Amino acid sequence: MRDLKIPDQRHPEKAHRPDNAQPKKPSWIRVKAPTGAGYKETRNILRKNKLVTVCEEASCPNVGECWNQGHATMMIMGDICTRGCTFCNIATGKPDALDAFEPGRVAHAVETLGLNHVVITSVDRDDLADGGAEHIAQTIRAVRHRAPETTIEVLTPDFLKCPVSAVEAVVEARPDVFNHNLETVPGLYPTVRPGARYFHSLRLLQHVKEMDPTIFTKSGIMVGLGEDKQSVQQVMDDMRAADVDFLTIGQYLQPTPKHHGVARFVEPEEFAAYEKAAWGKGFLMVSATPLTRSSYHAGDDFARLRDARAAKLG
Repeated sequence: MRDLKIPDQRHPEKAHRPDNAQPKKPSWIRVKAPTGAGYKETRNILRKNKLVTVCEEASCPNVGECWNQGHATMMIMGDICTRGCTFCNIATGKPDALDAFEPGRVAHAVETLGLNHVVITSVDRDDLADGGAEHIAQTIRAVRHRAPETTIEVLTPDFLKCPVSAVEAVVEARPDVFNHNLETVPGLYPTVRPGARYFHSLRLLQHVKEMDPTIFTKSGIMVGLGEDKQSVQQVMDDMRAADVDFLTIGQYLQPTPKHHGVARFVEPEEFAAYEKAAWGKGFLMVSATPLTRSSYHAGDDFARLRDARAAKLG
């Protein structure tokens, strides 16, 4: 039995890698340790429903703030991913079979937490013919049934090895936001996201918008991995060409010495410059700060996104 608390068992594909020094974090990205009554209540609800969250599995720095407010990003289809991205802290290996009761448990937790907006993400499941698309769709439908007023955002895998019907199954379940992160600039894919393909991910987002223009599309990247400013600008242009509505940019934080090293800590002024450039390129919503993550303040951002579309349409 693997113990996912032991780094070499959690990340067997990284065990042979040389250590990368973990530089001291600057003052602008230091956060308080998670605590508080709201945090504990959220944790208890998630434990009771036997749910996994990306907040914990990916070591998100915002977990204390979000859980105190009752916000959590559900991670479905298990806690073991079939990919081994060098930036990611989610365990890698052979996942267990899908749990047919998981969609119902997610829906129950959403109802219990009283969420106005929920983000549902998943591990990559290259072991499944549809990449888990139908399971994602079932979870969307279960939440719609138990919490019909809750808006739903899905953060999906890339369905790289699947037929196009996989992504179509998710779109047909009609999430309010379809999010798929490009994660980094194309030149860094071989070292940061070796199991993925940049233009496939970009085309996935474009295809979602072609299938249903009413669904908001969203994508994000990390900076501080070794990219330059010009390549970040190019990713923004590529996203806009694919009609992506919402862009997130956040600082990469290295989970362990075996993960991809932090090339630099990007200063807040540079994030502000990226945000200004992104607004100029026509995104409906932009979040670019050191602590920005895909689901950070997702509910508030969704309200602004919806308002921005309404204003654009007059």
